[in-house]
Amino acid sequence: MADDSQPSGAQKAFGDFAPTFVHLTDDVLFGEVWPRDQLTPKERSLLTVASLVTSGSTEQLTYHLGLAKDNGATEDELIEAITHLAFYAGWPKAMSAMAVAKQLFG
Repeated sequence: MADDSQPSGAQKAFGDFAPTFVHLTDDVLFGEVWPRDQLTPKERSLLTVASLVTSGSTEQLTYHLGLAKDNGATEDELIEAITHLAFYAGWPKAMSAMAVAKQLFG
């Protein structure tokens, strides 16, 4: 999933500071977990976006909303997912997530 010719996001952010964290992110999470075929990439992306919204982790949403689009989710599906989650995760978390989506898509 990663482009080996360019440093990954984890490598850019943490490089020599946290090499084990970079390894776990790049090699285990994105190298082993994401490619498993029990879920499609689109399904994994929707689950990840939902998890980030419900936990209020908006810093990672920009990347994962873009990845979700790359994995086949439409902007309408992602906006609807955030809207739906407002009733389960809380309005403030959904408002924050929607602001990220608007900045990315709008």
